[in-house]
Amino acid sequence: MDDIQKHVLAARALAVARHCIASRYGGAAFAYVAGSIMRGEGTTFSDIDLVVVFPSLQRAWRESFTEDGFPVEAFVHDPQTLAHYLHQDADSGYPIMANMVATGCIVGSDIDSARVIQAKAASMLAAGPKPLAGESYDMLRYQVTDLADDLRGDRPPEAIAALLYQKLADLILLGRGAWTGRGKWAPRLMKKLDAQLAAEFDAAFRLAVVGDGTRFLALADRELALHGGRYFEGFRQDAPLEARRLE
Repeated sequence: MDDIQKHVLAARALAVARHCIASRYGGAAFAYVAGSIMRGEGTTFSDIDLVVVFPSLQRAWRESFTEDGFPVEAFVHDPQTLAHYLHQDADSGYPIMANMVATGCIVGSDIDSARVIQAKAASMLAAGPKPLAGESYDMLRYQVTDLADDLRGDRPPEAIAALLYQKLADLILLGRGAWTGRGKWAPRLMKKLDAQLAAEFDAAFRLAVVGDGTRFLALADRELALHGGRYFEGFRQDAPLEARRLE
């Protein structure tokens, strides 16, 4: 698909999004139309990400539907519920909602309010995630250690590599102060951070899924070394106090 076709596709997607807002979300103050289509990176199979903001709602929700041939993922909020999920992104290291808001095309009547929230989301992205620390850091190091040891053992490397992929990507990205992402976002963000490391990660993973986990294991061990090495001895996770059931 050339640039002209991508531009036409983005224009069609924006028109469809406007129709969705008018027909399905009457009373909405504004919305952000986002996704790979709007970034000029979409294909005919890409969906439209739609963040719809009402002045007030009892609760937020998300829903999926097809409109004029486009799959649409809609996230419906008011300013307070949207703020909750934006802050949740900052805590988790996965800026899913923040990316949609910061990069989305604004449509609707209350443009000024939309721009204020968009600026906050952009500032959040620019600031980066919280430093790895505490229980989440310990858990991530433990999980990578555990899966690396499984890969080291006499077990199918392709299955272990599939489980290790996300955890190792999280450690690489968050451990360097960069946002992380799930699925297709992890390699994109890694390439943005360090193209050589991203290529090494991809090549090692591809070898692992066809039965040779040596390079993927070496990469995991190298990353763990940056965080004090393997983390098994001394790991502890307390269950919630309410985790009990009287029979």
